Amino acid sequence: MALHPYDLYDVRSMLSEEERAVQDTVARFTDERVLPIIGKAFDEGRFPRELVPEIAEMGLLGSSLPEKYGCAGLNAVSYGLICQELERGDSGIRSFVSVQSSLCMYPIYAYGSEEQRMRWLPGMAKGELIGCFGLTEPHGGSDPANMKTNAKRDGGDWVINGSKMWITNGNLADVAIVWAMTDEGIQGFLVEKGMPGFTAQEIKHKMSLRASVTSALFFDNVRVPEANRLPNVKGLKGPLGCLTQARYGITWGPIGAAIACLDEALKYSGERILFGRPVSANQAAQLKLADMARRITLAQLLSLQLGRLKDAGTMQPAQVSLAKWNNVRMAIDIAREARDLLGGAGITTEHSPIRHALNLESVITYEGTETVHQLVIGRELTGINAF
Repeated sequence: MALHPYDLYDVRSMLSEEERAVQDTVARFTDERVLPIIGKAFDEGRFPRELVPEIAEMGLLGSSLPEKYGCAGLNAVSYGLICQELERGDSGIRSFVSVQSSLCMYPIYAYGSEEQRMRWLPGMAKGELIGCFGLTEPHGGSDPANMKTNAKRDGGDWVINGSKMWITNGNLADVAIVWAMTDEGIQGFLVEKGMPGFTAQEIKHKMSLRASVTSALFFDNVRVPEANRLPNVKGLKGPLGCLTQARYGITWGPIGAAIACLDEALKYSGERILFGRPVSANQAAQLKLADMARRITLAQLLSLQLGRLKDAGTMQPAQVSLAKWNNVRMAIDIAREARDLLGGAGITTEHSPIRHALNLESVITYEGTETVHQLVIGRELTGINAF
């Protein structure tokens, strides 16, 4: 039997029946609802918010959290497959789900009170309430410890001042998970839309993640009640724990983008006739296509094993860094190669490789740049912190 071009090692056979069902459901959604509109949405710089109710109805928001809070209670591998199939459509769609699930719902579940969980998680699972995650600052980038946003106690409240930058969902959000420096270290706060002094400004003129909302957040003496402080964590381990959750999903997402690019490259090179034969009949083209398939196969095996480790409770942050580094680099290289194989047609958004290549320029930067993840592995190998 011929091997599946996008699954040379039959990774699908290693999935459970439930995991395959999740993948198939999200794949159909991507094929039927995302792909027909995403090119135009990217061109227009518009997040297709009309898809949110369907995403929620499938149980994709907070999918790994308990059913008690209206979530699906799926395992980590299923969440990874969700990310893979969504990013096969577009990184912006996967980013929306990642932020809602891993950066907003997860900290409320892991670090919040039961009252906070019951107040926010059911509505977020239904897509009725949207969240964003405020950690990165204009000057901070890869150094979150150098945080300037601060929260000061004032009676029974906290007063927050500062700003955050590059915040996905910022202008959509009903609640922002904001990390601020306090006299007791970094703490998290639930800052609600409409609180006086809290504003969001959408970032325009993006050439990447155009089908996603990216914002700057500003806090001018924003008064937040003690009931909105996340009580069960202090210090950088809070936001870094959220990033580990999100980075895990990101190791899977770019596999979908890479598969989309290989699919287009295979089809186009098979149909395009040059010098009397298809482009794919040339050795140079086949070498490129074969290398794409090799890289995708390695990434699939890497993320699947990472998911099994996560489900077993033994996953380490450095293992996530290795997979994020490898898989995003894999995808961005494939997107560029696929764009090249398409020739002049590759520069238009009528084909997906240029869109995926542009999106992946953000994915390779956010939630830890490639260099940061390389240094995490370097520290793991040598025991020396070179940051």
